[in-house]
Amino acid sequence: MSTIKILLVEDEKTLVQIVSETLRSKGFTVETAYDGIGGLERFFEVHPDVLIADVMMPRLDGFEMVRRIRKTDDRTPVLFLTAKSTPDDVVTGFELGANDYLKKPFAIQELIVRIKALMGKAYMTERQEMEQSEYLVGDYRFLPVTQALEYIPDGTTNSLSHRETEILRHLCRAEGAVVPMQNLLLDLWGDDDFFNARSLQVFITRLRRSLSKDPRIRIVNVRGSGYKLIAEC
Repeated sequence: MSTIKILLVEDEKTLVQIVSETLRSKGFTVETAYDGIGGLERFFEVHPDVLIADVMMPRLDGFEMVRRIRKTDDRTPVLFLTAKSTPDDVVTGFELGANDYLKKPFAIQELIVRIKALMGKAYMTERQEMEQSEYLVGDYRFLPVTQALEYIPDGTTNSLSHRETEILRHLCRAEGAVVPMQNLLLDLWGDDDFFNARSLQVFITRLRRSLSKDPRIRIVNVRGSGYKLIAEC
């Protein structure tokens, strides 16, 4: 893998200096910005491999910055650095297309491990999308690349969030088998703690709603195990 290019967007300049210098010493290329507007501009200038962003920033917060980025880029991994870690905040971030969260204060080594994990997942996702770009689920056509769920009978299309897309992709690949909850949490969140488990439940509920036009489709919670996608004939 070639040198990983990081864009670090953070308004705490001392933290930016410490993190960027440490990452550079470990072989990463690091670009920086100090608020959401500057981060948005730098993102499209440098096209980073990974975006690391604070949530609470002047001029434009991290959530809004990522929301604007995801309008045209749904691939670049995003990691939020934040002191905010309530379930609602976490869900909001993942809905907007974040891939991971790291709570302040954090160890630099943990940040490096998560960056490498995100890059590995991004590579695998690209390979998987090349292998299968469409799934038929009952009367729905699921298109992971465009994050779209089309109801075939009337042609209406529902746009899924990045996180909903990844969960549904895992369920479709399992072909009716149970997908362990822990696997989903570790694969998509990198951590199987309580807050992430609650976030997963929220996204499962939203996927059920998105698939509700076909009553034959169910996402079943297998108690103590995980989830299973069923599309009855």
